[in-house]
Amino acid sequence: MRLFLLTAMALTAFAANSVLNRFAVGTGQIDPVSFAVVRLLAGAAILALLVGLRAVLAGGVVWPGWPGRVPGVLGLTVYLFAFSLAYVALDAGAGALILFGAVQITMFAGALWSREAVPRRRWTGALMAFAGLVVLMWPGAGVALSPLHAVIMALAGVGFGIYSLAGQRASDPLAATAANFVLAVPLGLVAGTLLGVMPVGATSVGVVSAVVSGAVTSGLGYALWYVVVPQLGAARAAVAQLSVPVLTAVAGVLLLGEAVDARFVLAAGCVLGGVALASRA
Repeated sequence: MRLFLLTAMALTAFAANSVLNRFAVGTGQIDPVSFAVVRLLAGAAILALLVGLRAVLAGGVVWPGWPGRVPGVLGLTVYLFAFSLAYVALDAGAGALILFGAVQITMFAGALWSREAVPRRRWTGALMAFAGLVVLMWPGAGVALSPLHAVIMALAGVGFGIYSLAGQRASDPLAATAANFVLAVPLGLVAGTLLGVMPVGATSVGVVSAVVSGAVTSGLGYALWYVVVPQLGAARAAVAQLSVPVLTAVAGVLLLGEAVDARFVLAAGCVLGGVALASRA
């Protein structure tokens, strides 16, 4: 039960990131590059503060070591910027489908590469969940996808998949997440400088949204994710993330007044059923 609750909290944080990003960038409150940079800086600041306080008060680990750092830092940086940039032109449904499809493929590939046992039940649950996600998120007739932004979102999914796989080696999740964010700051600033073409003015609402996304739903949420990934294993963690678009859609209903139709109910049941099947011990 404890693992289930921690996993649910981490996945809820992921859904909140999507809502915050879509709101801030989609409504022109802040440009996507600035959102990614502020999100990264806020996450690094809060995590460094927490690790420092823990070291002073309880003598905890400050530096977690190099295992997992390079893929963690690179995966995080790629994900943060590609995620924000892709949503400039993609609609929410197609973007979520591409993102979490790429995450699942990347993490399943990592599981097979590391010779993790993936029973038939887990494959069945993964296919069931992915099929439900297609039903829920596939754009309707006449909705055109930008090939460039679709590729960028797929790149974001690969980045987060690599970041998640790196978390399997984390003996201290808080220190590992803090190290990833802090080490990603120089890369993020360089990327922000190179990508920051024709930025639109950022409003206070946009900046606050990016700070909350970085400090709370990214920094603390990803630290929590590093707690549960080693216990879930790569394959189960991959399937579990397919529930995030459903959570995001529910948030849209509750917060934005979006309608629920029969397709949503059917797809949500299929996704959550597949996740439950694949997550059985």
